[in-house]
Amino acid sequence: MPKLKTNKAAKKRYSMTATGKVKRTKSNRRHLLANKTSRQRKTGKIQDAYADKTCVGGIKKLLPYDNK
Repeated sequence: MPKLKTNKAAKKRYSMTATGKVKRTKSNRRHLLANKTSRQRKTGKIQDAYADKTCVGGIKKLLPYDNK
């Protein structure tokens, strides 16, 4: 059986926790922060969020060897 390939785009966006949850970084936090309101900047400070339950199955298929 050949090895499965990891999707590199998903590898950069998601990581798995020890309990099997999919962790992601919130969007809109990279650049153009001067144009955003203080509320947008403050609520976006949370770097670790969890992926929605409906997306977890697809993400785990993209990351076949990231099951801790």
